[in-house]
Amino acid sequence: MATLSSRLPSPPGFWALRDAKARFSERVRKVHSEGPQHVTLHGREEFIVVSADEYHRLPGGKTGRHLIDALQASPYRDLDISPERSAMLVRAASL
Repeated sequence: MATLSSRLPSPPGFWALRDAKARFSERVRKVHSEGPQHVTLHGREEFIVVSADEYHRLPGGKTGRHLIDALQASPYRDLDISPERSAMLVRAASL
């Protein structure tokens, strides 16, 4: 049974995951000639393939500093979210 997403043609630069996997080398060539390539899964955009140069030009550090700053600026910063620990039984094992 064909799904709706498999019957409709994908817009340029959009590829179903199964097609992107089967033709990965072509995807990589198109990244360089046409720009980012979008990969869909079950009809939803899930991934974007970009060149390494494009990736390195993206804003934001790769250190996680932006995430740390965002978490520290949260109004819920003082919320205690420590997981509750329960005692676990330990069994003897013969080695």
